[in-house]
Amino acid sequence: MGRVIRAQRKGAGSVFRSHTHHRKGPARFRSLDYGERNGYIKGIVSDVIHDPGRGAPLLRVTFRHPFRYRHQKELFVAAEGMYTGQFVYCGKKANLTVGNVLPLKSIPEGAIVCNVEQHVGDRGSFARASGDYAIVVSHNVDNGTSRIKLPSGAKKIVPSSCRAMVGQVAGGGRTEKPMLKAGNAYHKYRVKRNSWPKVRGVAMNPVEHPHGGGNHQHIGHASTVRRDAPPGQKVGLIAARRTGRLRGQAASAAAKTDKTS
Repeated sequence: MGRVIRAQRKGAGSVFRSHTHHRKGPARFRSLDYGERNGYIKGIVSDVIHDPGRGAPLLRVTFRHPFRYRHQKELFVAAEGMYTGQFVYCGKKANLTVGNVLPLKSIPEGAIVCNVEQHVGDRGSFARASGDYAIVVSHNVDNGTSRIKLPSGAKKIVPSSCRAMVGQVAGGGRTEKPMLKAGNAYHKYRVKRNSWPKVRGVAMNPVEHPHGGGNHQHIGHASTVRRDAPPGQKVGLIAARRTGRLRGQAASAAAKTDKTS
């Protein structure tokens, strides 16, 4: 019987819980209301802020309350090119301008959008990381759905009433700068969660990991593992459809999709 391995200990939480204390709050759209469903509502970007542990900047957007004498402040994921003092319009009849929030049915095919809802009124689910965007592929007016292409390249069908922000998320190209030193990686993950540094399984003893032990650092068996493997055994390439680098037709197909995306 081996030791309880790291992947199993993560499930218990403890030191592996995410570091949320200094985060600014959940970044999401306004609650869907009559004004957004039928017309539009105007807000103003009062501040652009950094959220610890998030690559994209956030916006503090101030709206007038629809029926009370007060302000409503929301945190939006910033789209590239937005600035303080900018007016943001949310609703069915808003213009197609970067930073505005519209239902997908009001956005033409081929438009670049971000922070797309998966279900109507969930306040934003897809394409929220820095530099990410989704593309509106097509609309089906018969059943009220829209087809979007996600940052992963996957196509997804969502209701046409789901909202999205026009433009791509700010902070793109963040991963292109090399980390250069361990100290930068330390500070990156310090505000996210305890996931760095990561000791490789082959560098451990047999008691601590299925890949551990042996006179040379080698796995000693296939790196793939079945989907229904028990915890403690389920490490490596889980339920892999294929492994190794892409060769032949698969490589050329992947290169084509990279060029188009």
